Amino acid sequence: MVVAQAKGNNSIDTPDRVISAVCYFYPFFDGIQYGKYVITQFSAIEILLQPLVPAIRIFKAFPLNGFLVFLALYFAVVRNPSFSRYVRYNTMQAIVLDVLLIFPDLLERSFSPKDGLGLDVVMSLDSTVFLFLLVCLVYGSGSCLLGQLPRLPLVAEAADRQVP
Repeated sequence: MVVAQAKGNNSIDTPDRVISAVCYFYPFFDGIQYGKYVITQFSAIEILLQPLVPAIRIFKAFPLNGFLVFLALYFAVVRNPSFSRYVRYNTMQAIVLDVLLIFPDLLERSFSPKDGLGLDVVMSLDSTVFLFLLVCLVYGSGSCLLGQLPRLPLVAEAADRQVP
């Protein structure tokens, strides 16, 4: 069971909430390319994501940005005991979620069909990954802003084991 450390009155400080919420943008920005099929089919999602486009462009501008953000989050936040366990745990969840993006990337690089059933499978995989990232962003950030501890499927246990 995961218990977030709170100060005094059993509530999470506002700065901790904001820092934790912002961390969930990292895997979303890193996996935004999986949304290419969903975004083109549903203009409402494109409209909702429009305010994030400048930040996504900056994130994607340099190929090593994702890796540099990973290192910064891991060493400056997760391994820094001056941050509360709440911030370190949420940051670790975002990092683990981003690491999981290696698998769909490997699948896409191994099998890159141009048409037919293979393309349908890739489109379904990409759309599923994107929607999962979008739900994780909304749920993770929303829970953090409310001072609650989000437990994301597939990553919560791994994050819990990594954060003392």
